[in-house]
Amino acid sequence: MLDLNDIAVFVRVAQLGSFSRAAQALGMPVSTVSRRVTALEEELGVTLIQRSTRKLSLTVQGRAYYEQCSEPLNELHDAERALTQTQKTAEGLLRVSVPVILGQAPFFEFVSDFMHAYPRIRVDLHITNAFLDLIGENIDVAIRYGDLHDSALVARRIGTSVRYIVATPGFLAGQTLPRKPQDLEAMACVMINARNNQAEWLLVNGKHAERVHVSGPLTSRDFNSVSAFVYRGHGVGFLPSAYCDEKIAAGELVRLLPDWSSPEFPVHAVYPTRRFMPQRLQVFLDALAAWQSPSWRRA
Repeated sequence: MLDLNDIAVFVRVAQLGSFSRAAQALGMPVSTVSRRVTALEEELGVTLIQRSTRKLSLTVQGRAYYEQCSEPLNELHDAERALTQTQKTAEGLLRVSVPVILGQAPFFEFVSDFMHAYPRIRVDLHITNAFLDLIGENIDVAIRYGDLHDSALVARRIGTSVRYIVATPGFLAGQTLPRKPQDLEAMACVMINARNNQAEWLLVNGKHAERVHVSGPLTSRDFNSVSAFVYRGHGVGFLPSAYCDEKIAAGELVRLLPDWSSPEFPVHAVYPTRRFMPQRLQVFLDALAAWQSPSWRRA
């Protein structure tokens, strides 16, 4: 089978008309250049170059072979340069997967600022709570909350998040406020991923931890819908701080049991491999790490 490197060496000898000049251009010994051309001739069964002590010249077959090979090799070199340039410069298509919790104005503003800073990067954004197969779906990077289970992925910790117990003032009107975690069991709650409208909430206060069994009128699969019904006064919610900090400050939500919260859980940017990382991904990861996100506390 023909060795493409041997063909490239022959083409450079033909272009420069000298084994020594070709060797200098290729950064290899003259003997190696001569040996590679000889190996190609033996593989083809034809003489490509006539050698003499003073000069060399292409045979008729050598001239025809050079004319057929030189242009495809140039195209290969152009493709290699283009690929290398793409790897080393912040450009090209960046595929990003984020959970629904990030599908809000602050993250959109972050992406917008990033695109203004790197106008040659195009972003393909997937907003979903599904854990997409990064390799199978050709995703460059995903943001994931909680512990990671796919050990094949590379993870960069970008922050931590926490959940608070909250409810609207209207919902709490006329009710006795909870004084301890178990008091939540008597209150209507809006839950995520509950079974038969029942769930278990883990609350921590320093080194103390309590598991509370709650129930209520509504459960859903994502925090966007859970928070929407908490905001509308349908029950107590156990919401990520990104969904309630501003509303607590504005008086639209009340934080219950303020000494208690969920355990902190990590937020990671995950990507398939560290090898040959394109510059567009590197600058995005750096921007994420520097971002003052309302959705997590910086690591």
